[in-house]
Amino acid sequence: MPIAPSYSPQSAFLKLGEGFADPVTAANFPKHILRFRNDRAAQSVGLDTLTDDEWITYFGRFHPLPDAMETPLAQRYHGHQFRSYNPDIGDGRGFLFAQLQDNHGRLMDLGTKGSGQTPYSRFGDGRLTLKGGVREILATELLEALGANTSKTFSIIETGEQLERNDEPSPTRSAVMVRLTHGNIRIGTFQRHAYFSDQERVHKLTQYCLETYFAHSLSGKREDDAIAFLSLVAEKVAENAAHLMAAGFVHGVLNTDNINITGEIFDFGPWRFLPEMDLGFTAAYFDHSGLYSFGRQADAMHWNIYQLGGALTEIAPEEELKKVLETFPKLYLTALRTALLNRIGVKPKGDKEDDEALSLINHFMINNKVAYEQFFFDWYGGQAASSHLEQSASPLIALYQEDRNTDLVACLRSYSPIKKGIRDTAYFLNGSPCTLLIDEVESLWSAIADRDDWTPLYTKIDAIRTMGAALAPLS
Repeated sequence: MPIAPSYSPQSAFLKLGEGFADPVTAANFPKHILRFRNDRAAQSVGLDTLTDDEWITYFGRFHPLPDAMETPLAQRYHGHQFRSYNPDIGDGRGFLFAQLQDNHGRLMDLGTKGSGQTPYSRFGDGRLTLKGGVREILATELLEALGANTSKTFSIIETGEQLERNDEPSPTRSAVMVRLTHGNIRIGTFQRHAYFSDQERVHKLTQYCLETYFAHSLSGKREDDAIAFLSLVAEKVAENAAHLMAAGFVHGVLNTDNINITGEIFDFGPWRFLPEMDLGFTAAYFDHSGLYSFGRQADAMHWNIYQLGGALTEIAPEEELKKVLETFPKLYLTALRTALLNRIGVKPKGDKEDDEALSLINHFMINNKVAYEQFFFDWYGGQAASSHLEQSASPLIALYQEDRNTDLVACLRSYSPIKKGIRDTAYFLNGSPCTLLIDEVESLWSAIADRDDWTPLYTKIDAIRTMGAALAPLS
C-alpha cells in the first residue's frame, strides 16, 4: 500500500481495556464488487491513494490497515428503542475496523455495517442489503452538502449474497458498508455500563471521551468530569437536532443507541427528506405514534440526553446533572437559529431580529405547506435572491406576491448574503433545487435493481456535491 504522508493510524479505543468490545471476524463474502468509494473522505485520512484492489482488500475482506488495529471489535452498548430499554443489543452486524487521525487532527473511526455476525447479532444474519447501503450514501451526501454534521459513507462493496427481508422485495442483493465517523461512542454505550452499576467503566469511558473527542483536560474528580462531559454532549446533540430540522431531514429512529456523543447524524434506517413543511411527517412506517416525527425530533434528542444524564448518576450527583440537562432547550434554539440562517445563506442581524424573521418563515411554511427545499432555494442569499426571483420559474412565486406575505418578503430582502456572487454558481443558475424525495430515491434504486444501472446514482451524487459547493460557507 502506498502510504500517503497524511495517513496516521491510531488505536485510542484499545486504551479503554476489557469490557467495552469483543473481538470478531469479518464474514467471508463470495464476491467483492466495488460500487462506491468516497475518495473525498478517504483523502481526509490519507487513504485516497489506494488502488481499487487494495480498497477491496481492506474494506471488503478487512485485512488490517498498515500499523492499525489488528482485530475488528464489536462494541458493547444498550439503548432505549422507541423508549423501551433493550439490554440485548450491541454491534450486531458491524464492528470498529480502524481508527485514524484526519487532516484536522481529529480521531476518526472506520466502522462497518453488514460485515457479518457478532455476539450481539441475536437471530440476525449480520448482513446489509445493497439498497440500505445506497440509501445511506444518498442521505449522508445530501446532509453533508446541506452543512449538517454527519457521518460519511466511505465504501460500499456488493458481496454477491441474496438476503431475505420483510421490508424489501426479496431475495435482495447484499453489501458491506464502511462509515467514517468522528467517534462511534453512543449514549447507549454509557447506558450499558450504568445498567450493570459499573462505576469504574462509566468513569473510564467519560475520561476517554473528554480527552479523545473534546480535547478537554480531566479535573481529577469524577463528578466534575461527568458534568463537563454532559455539558459538551448536550451542546453537540442540540446542534445535531438543529441540523436535522434545518435540513428538513427525518431520521426516523432516534433511539439512544443511534445517538453519537460527538453530535454526528449517523446510523440511518428509514430516513426521509420533507416533501413539504409538515411537523407531523414521519419516516418509519412502524412509528405509529409519531414519536420521531419531524417536529418532535428536538424533544427526542432532549429525552435522549436525559438518559445519558441518568447513566452518569453512577459517578455524579443527580441534582448537578439536572442543571446541565435544563440548558438543552436554550442550546437547541441557539443552534437552530444559526443553522437556519446558514440554510438561507444570510448574515445574522441579532438574536431578537433573527428570531422574528425565523418565526415569519416558520409561520409561512407551516400555513402554506410549502415545499421545503424550494423555499430555501428561492431565498438563498436574502437580498441577493430578490432580483433573481423576478425572473424565476419557482412554483411559489404566487405565494410570495400575495398581500398577506409582504412582511415575510420585506424581511427576507433585508438580509445580506453571507458571501458575494452567491447566486451566480452553476447550482442556482440551473433554476431548480436539488431534492431527494422518496420517489427519486426509489427511482435511483430501481435503475440498479432492474438494470444494474449505476449511472443515475453517480449522476445524483455529482449533483448533490455541486449543490454542496454552492452552499459551502466562506473558508
